[in-house]
Amino acid sequence: MARPRPAPEKVKTVAENRRARFDYFIEHTYEAGIALTGTEVKSLRFGEGSITEAYAEVSDSGVWLVNSNIPEFSHGNRFNHEPKRPRKLLLHEREINKLHGAVAREGMTLVPLSIYFNGRGRAKVELALAKGKKTHDKRESIKERDWKREQGRLLRGSRD
Repeated sequence: MARPRPAPEKVKTVAENRRARFDYFIEHTYEAGIALTGTEVKSLRFGEGSITEAYAEVSDSGVWLVNSNIPEFSHGNRFNHEPKRPRKLLLHEREINKLHGAVAREGMTLVPLSIYFNGRGRAKVELALAKGKKTHDKRESIKERDWKREQGRLLRGSRD
């Protein structure tokens, strides 16, 4: 029997998609590696990069991160990378098949939640299998968030 894996340890978060949790119902999350070039890694280590408009796409050759922006490395030479190129995500074949089935049959979306470096120094993407929210669902989550904030204020006020 295989040993259980320890929980993934995020050491340094580079980019976060905070809007994703507001716009989507998050069903399941996956940790995926990213195939990067040298200048992309250096750019990420400096804390540059954005995934606010990014999404993942399942194709025959694998899963790709599309529309993520990793700006060119400032000290890079003529071999610098293209900032918005599609990047291959490294997942197990079984995970790719699950994602492909969910996207094709159930109409779900693959949304990147964050890019970070793990304890071993590898760049990883936290990928979520999500379903889009309607506007009334978004209003409901705003009401719920405001109520929780108000509850915290009331509890703190009663202790004084």
